[in-house]
Amino acid sequence: MKSLSLLFLLLLAGQAFAHKPSDSYLVINSNAGNALIEGRWDIALRDLQLVLPLDQNGDGAITWGELRRQQRNLDATVLPALTIEALHGTERHACALNLTRLQAIDHVDGTYAALHWRGDCQRPPEQLAVGYSFLFDRDPSHHGLLRLEQVDTTLTAVFSNQHRNQLMGTDAGSQWQAFQGFIRQGVHHILIGYDHILFLLTLLFPAVLVWQRGGWQPAPTITGALTQTLAIVTAFTVTHSLTLALATLGIITLPIWLVESAIAITVALGAAANLVPRLFPKRWVMAFVFGLIHGLGFASVLADLGLTDSGIFLPLLGFNLGVELGQVAIVLLFVPAAYLVRNTVAYRRIFVPVGSIAIMILAGVWLAERLSGS
Repeated sequence: MKSLSLLFLLLLAGQAFAHKPSDSYLVINSNAGNALIEGRWDIALRDLQLVLPLDQNGDGAITWGELRRQQRNLDATVLPALTIEALHGTERHACALNLTRLQAIDHVDGTYAALHWRGDCQRPPEQLAVGYSFLFDRDPSHHGLLRLEQVDTTLTAVFSNQHRNQLMGTDAGSQWQAFQGFIRQGVHHILIGYDHILFLLTLLFPAVLVWQRGGWQPAPTITGALTQTLAIVTAFTVTHSLTLALATLGIITLPIWLVESAIAITVALGAAANLVPRLFPKRWVMAFVFGLIHGLGFASVLADLGLTDSGIFLPLLGFNLGVELGQVAIVLLFVPAAYLVRNTVAYRRIFVPVGSIAIMILAGVWLAERLSGS
């Protein structure tokens, strides 16, 4: 158990500085009967710096002038990572893309370069085959989120290293492919969201224990442990799903630094509850309340995609389902293992308190980092 505690602390230390994952946002506008398409591709400056020398003076800050001087290279080396073909019956026509304008815009997690482009597809497309290969050789965890705007429909899709091509059409097959992409994005987001994972773990630490006679005692039955776990996960799911939807629709809008700082505080309080459990007797209530804050953190991915009411249902449902699948995986890995060692003194008097203190320290580091803007 001492080795397990040490490994746990090392893993936490290695993830001390968690940030929003690498995503870009692509919008394509296609009008029926028109061979011309246009769009905008938003790429984080920190990601562009990996492929182009934007920070030419090495001062750690990328200015508008430095970005603008790279416009020709953006057209020549970055835009080709995006390929579009127009499908018309059995015919396929490559759409020649050209960069028309460059902007610097702010997203929730920093400044992005907005690449405005136009494409000539030779014939009006019935469907679009979109290929995306940006940054995967440098960052395999990178994702590209696509929104296709047509006259009466909005379609969405997610590109990843394993899924670099999307067929954008209104048929059921294309919609199912897009839905699967957002499920994978949700799973990916929870598995790399170390603060969300640690908060969930702080709630699960005592799920196989009961507080009696001034100390943690092993839960007498697996039924009681599973009931407590189900109540915690259900409460967390209900409230973070609610705020995820509200924030994605733009009904709730808060600065990302404030949301991430609040998440760090919830992680610290969740860990503190394991040290002074009498102050937090009902864990499901804590999960219910703090889930509202974590839902705002999950929404940082979908909010920047700019979805409206008509196009939000499938992406939101798929992403939320993916988050839940990721949470279930964590629960299924942790709870059975914890139940097997719940009777040991090492779990109750070493792992739970030491792990909780370590999480509190990390949450304090995250909070200081986020408040300082680093």
